Amino acid sequence: MNRITARLSAALLTAALVGIAGPAFAHVNVSSTDATQGGFGKAVFRVPTESETASTTKLVVTLPQDTPFAFLTTQTKPGWKVTIKEAKLAKPTKVGDFELTKAVRTITWTSTGDGIPPSQFDEFAISGGPFPEADTIAFTAEQTYSDGKVVAWDQVQKGDKEPEHPAPTLTLAQPVEDKAADSKTAAGKVEATSASDNTGRWLGGGALVVAAVALVVALRENRRRA
Repeated sequence: MNRITARLSAALLTAALVGIAGPAFAHVNVSSTDATQGGFGKAVFRVPTESETASTTKLVVTLPQDTPFAFLTTQTKPGWKVTIKEAKLAKPTKVGDFELTKAVRTITWTSTGDGIPPSQFDEFAISGGPFPEADTIAFTAEQTYSDGKVVAWDQVQKGDKEPEHPAPTLTLAQPVEDKAADSKTAAGKVEATSASDNTGRWLGGGALVVAAVALVVALRENRRRA
């Protein structure tokens, strides 16, 4: 293999790897280590700068209107100004033990410095709840670049194919009570299985004893007859 062929092969391999790995890491996404269904927790938005020449200077996260938060705060972030805007709900909405007439609608982080440089990422955190009693919650995000470009991450995935600009979607864990109940149910099944196994062992052992006694009696009878 000559040098030109080797270089072309390496370039093609690199392009293929970038094509495979790029979409998985290029999206604005959200994750949490403690957010539960109907509970409180922290959600972290990871924002990558896809541009090779411009920086990310603003991020606007819009919360779902049909599942508002009763309480919500943002984490202090040096180099960024945070603006929280509330909006009146279409009708009074009960969230957990609270009835809301208005709730936080958007959270905006605006850079007061250089923002997120090209090909780098940063994270923005919120904390609050109660989260909806659902498996997932979808947000929308709007990312603004220093060259004026705006990217909306608001497409909901339908089917197996991921959209070009998917909405940040958070998977919510089960409440602690539900996990405890599941654990008790599993433990009960294990105990029942164990009890059943023990009963089977006792019955099996008893059958062996009876068989042994019957064999001894039969041998004695045979000796007497002989």
